[in-house]
Amino acid sequence: MSNNLELVVVIPAYNEEACIQPVVEHWINGISEFISKDSFKILVINDGSKDQTGKILDDISGDYPNLIAKHQLNGGHGNAVVNGYRLAVEMHPEFVFQTDSDDQFIPGDFQKFWDKRHESQFILGHRLVRHDDPFRLIITRILKYSLLFIYGTYIDDANIPFRLFKTSFLVKLLASLPTPTPFAPNIFLSVLAKKAGENIFNLPVTHKERETGEVSIRHFKLLQVCWQSFKEIFTFRFHLNALVRKIKE
Repeated sequence: MSNNLELVVVIPAYNEEACIQPVVEHWINGISEFISKDSFKILVINDGSKDQTGKILDDISGDYPNLIAKHQLNGGHGNAVVNGYRLAVEMHPEFVFQTDSDDQFIPGDFQKFWDKRHESQFILGHRLVRHDDPFRLIITRILKYSLLFIYGTYIDDANIPFRLFKTSFLVKLLASLPTPTPFAPNIFLSVLAKKAGENIFNLPVTHKERETGEVSIRHFKLLQVCWQSFKEIFTFRFHLNALVRKIKE
C-alpha cells in the first residue's frame, strides 16, 4: 500500500443494503472536493451482514477505485470499528476518520475536521440534535454522566461515530484499549484522548433521521449493553492513569 495516503475513512456496516451504495458514493464525492482521489480510501467493514450488503459492496468495488471492502463474521459494531482502525493503520495514511454506514451523517461536516487536523491529534464531533429513539437518548445521557462521575471528564458525545485521528496517535490509543475489545471502544478512545490532553473540539455535526434499515440494538438489549459498558468503563478506571502516561510519552 502506498505511503502517499492522506486519509482512510473507516465505515462499519451491518444490514445496510438499502443505503450502502449511496453512502459510499456520497463520502467519496464529498471528500474528493478537497482531497485528491489518489490520496484517500473508503474502508468498509461488512460485519457479517445477513442481507445483500456484502454482495453490493463487492459488486460496486470495480466502480469506485477508492473503495476497499472487507468482510468479517459478525462481531458487533465495536469489533468492526476496531478491526477497521487496525486495517486502516496498516495502510499508513496520515489520518484516519470514522463514521457509520446508516446515512445519518453528512460528508460536508467533515471539512470542519479536516481544517483543524493540525491543531489536535484527535477531533470529535457532537450531535447538537440527535435523531434516535428516546430510550437510546436516555441511556446515552446516563453514560455521559457516568464518565463525568468515574473519570472526572465531561465529553458531550463520547461514542459518536464521527471522529478524526492522526494515525500515529491512533496507534497509541489502540494499544491502550482493554482486551477483549469493549462493547463501545470509541468511548474509551475519547476518554484516553481527552485525558492525554488533546483538544478534542467537540465540533457540531448534523445528525439526520434514519431513512433505511433498522437499529440492531433496542430497548431491553440496549439496557443490557449499557450495563455491560458501564462495568467496562468502571473497571478501566484502575488502568487509566498508567495508560495515559504511556500515550503522552
